[in-house]
Amino acid sequence: METTQAVAPGAPGIVARWTSSAKSGVGTALSPACRVWFTLSHGILNEVYYPRVDHACTRDLGLIVCGPAGYFSEEKRHADHAVELFEDGVPAYRLTNTAIDGAYRIEKQILVDPERPTVLQAITFTALKGQVGDFRIYALLAPHLVNSGAGNTAWIGEYKGQQMLFATGTGGVSLALASSLPWASSSAGYVGFSDGWQQLSKSGRLDTDCQRADDGNVALTGEIGFSGNAPRALLALAFGPSPQEAAYNARASLMAGFDAAAKNYVAGWRDWQKTLLALDRKGASDLNTYRISTAVLATHRPLGFPGPAVASLSIPWGFSKGDEDLGGYHLVWPRDLVETAGGFLAAGAGADALQILAYLRTIQEADGHWPQNAWLDGTAYWDGIQMDECAFPILLADALIREGQLLPESLMTFITMIERAASFLVRNGPVTGEDRWEEDAGYSPFTLAVEIAALLASADMLDTSGRSDAARYLCETADCWNEQIERWTYVTDTDLCERYGVKGYYVRIAPPDVADAASPKDGFVPIKNRPAGEADQPAQAIVSPDALALVRFGLRAADDPRILDTVRVIDADLRCDLPQGPVWYRYTGDGYGEHDDGAPFDGVGKGRPWPLLVGERAHYELAAGRIDRAQSLLATLEGSAGPGGLLPEQVWDGDDMPDRELRRGGPTGSAMPLVWAHSEHIKLLRSLRDGKVFDMPRQGVERYVKGKTGSPIRSWRFNNKIRSIPSGKCLRVEVLASALVHWSVDDGKTYQDSETCQNVFGIHLVDLPVAGIQPGGAIMFTFFWHEAGHWEGTEFKVEITAGEVG
Repeated sequence: METTQAVAPGAPGIVARWTSSAKSGVGTALSPACRVWFTLSHGILNEVYYPRVDHACTRDLGLIVCGPAGYFSEEKRHADHAVELFEDGVPAYRLTNTAIDGAYRIEKQILVDPERPTVLQAITFTALKGQVGDFRIYALLAPHLVNSGAGNTAWIGEYKGQQMLFATGTGGVSLALASSLPWASSSAGYVGFSDGWQQLSKSGRLDTDCQRADDGNVALTGEIGFSGNAPRALLALAFGPSPQEAAYNARASLMAGFDAAAKNYVAGWRDWQKTLLALDRKGASDLNTYRISTAVLATHRPLGFPGPAVASLSIPWGFSKGDEDLGGYHLVWPRDLVETAGGFLAAGAGADALQILAYLRTIQEADGHWPQNAWLDGTAYWDGIQMDECAFPILLADALIREGQLLPESLMTFITMIERAASFLVRNGPVTGEDRWEEDAGYSPFTLAVEIAALLASADMLDTSGRSDAARYLCETADCWNEQIERWTYVTDTDLCERYGVKGYYVRIAPPDVADAASPKDGFVPIKNRPAGEADQPAQAIVSPDALALVRFGLRAADDPRILDTVRVIDADLRCDLPQGPVWYRYTGDGYGEHDDGAPFDGVGKGRPWPLLVGERAHYELAAGRIDRAQSLLATLEGSAGPGGLLPEQVWDGDDMPDRELRRGGPTGSAMPLVWAHSEHIKLLRSLRDGKVFDMPRQGVERYVKGKTGSPIRSWRFNNKIRSIPSGKCLRVEVLASALVHWSVDDGKTYQDSETCQNVFGIHLVDLPVAGIQPGGAIMFTFFWHEAGHWEGTEFKVEITAGEVG
């Protein structure tokens, strides 16, 4: 297949870049045999993934049209693009690209061969000026095999006498591009120097002496043999572990034909969609938004690797990103994965959600937490610790129980996972190393809500399995943390209170304890994506819709005055009114988004509104009984979609910038689709049908909203060194090693010694009897560590107050 060939000049090519993340379509076959996923934007194929959904293998594959008098047109840049689904819930696409100058029209039908890893494009070329024979049409392919634009080799070769375009690269993966019409000419070259785009834009012809490009950023170009008698062609882009197998797959798919593949592809999706609940809805775009969302969820998972789903088949601002951004968003985030499972569960696909729980059980770390994000096999990519990601799998198990998908006998197979996760939470919470936006450490209302809800849910499950002691301790811890949410994250008498006429509000995040207890009125929160001079902001000045999680997860009532005041501040600071309706920013001063001039995010920028926050706000409105408001926000969420109905991570809030492809209210250059947003859409449809928030855990509502359960204890930990305790509370000292606690309640005149006891979660604790000490008193204590054989060397002090002190 490979012979001695003329090597193109210009090695290794320019630095490789990915492409636009604003997808108009994503698709795969519901068949383990295919193992290939495709994305579309600007009327062409973008990243194609093989053999796993986390392995991008191409940058793009589009057409170039050349003609008389030096005519040169690239369909992705010089045409208007229209996209249409084959039918509701089937992610196969009809693309129509009409030249802006009116010279031609290209129509494509794109899907995956269910029988093998091949993406098929049935292409029809129509000359709108002159004849088909006046034009030459070229396919231009940029291989980026296994997440790498560098280190690829491309060449022109044959398989069984049929000419094909080949590439091989990292990870033992190869591709082959074949055409049903013979290639009239072809070349391989280095991007930016000798690739087909360079050749055709300069001379209108391919340099057929360029037959090979080794070890670089390469491109393949082939002239499709269109003619007046043959205006239609079928392109097969196939993959395999070797060039020969890729070529076999391409040839087999061509010989089987597009119609046979389309019949099986559509049938597979129809059959799956029929199993789902009928939550169908036609939005203002006349698209069935529900079936688009369900298809997006199913497209982002590997059927041959049951359980995981990646966050998005895209690389945010990909056209400015290179090989250093290996993962993009095609990684598994446990938080996003649980949100995806919730979407499946809301749609009635309980078995799919249960598979996700089983996958999470498999990739759980030995200490009970989950990686910040990971490849499909569980290998961690980033190494942050996010406590909500440690809690969410517990809530997924609880939701599966509520929906009748996780029965008692099956629960026992997950109980070790639940216990280990709960153990990590109580050993390391309530402070999180990173919030849900993966940026700051501290006390986050969102993370606290998820943690506490998960502790209560795990207590139920452990109690059911006969672990009553463990369940009791989890409830005690949940009660203790819940009663302090306001102390940690609620502020009063601030500038924002005066500005907006409220008594107080929940902050986005309060700094963690270091030498003393945290208070949202003290300290600064670093804004990770802003220039250095703007990075540190007072914690009390930063608000976020994250506070609504206290309602979503059942810890506070929707009409709690503190929630109502917080909503007022959120709307004043973070609401952005766009053509589709109100959309909210993540938090005050967010820097994750384009610059004001529309330039892509490059480590700093300005955060833009997030449509998924519209869904979260709609759930809050539903919890508050304002169904009409929730319905209106549903329309806003759907109105934030891009072409093809896909929901973006962020939408543009500035004036239109056509040269940057930014339209007010339309998708930005961040991820699209965002699976999390589509999951939130499905859950909102289910919640509106049911008349209640679908994924609200019941335990917190019963215990705190209805039962008003308090806590008799306050817990002192090294990551939560409380400086005061209300009179009447017991002081629980919790450490992670066996110790003697040496303590005094009379300012050091006399001391008592108490030994810690280890509980079922490996926490060494002792309750100190200080409930009878009057306000104004204090307890001082230090530790003798038994295993280390030495004293702590620092004495700690907790004052007794008449009430809670922030």
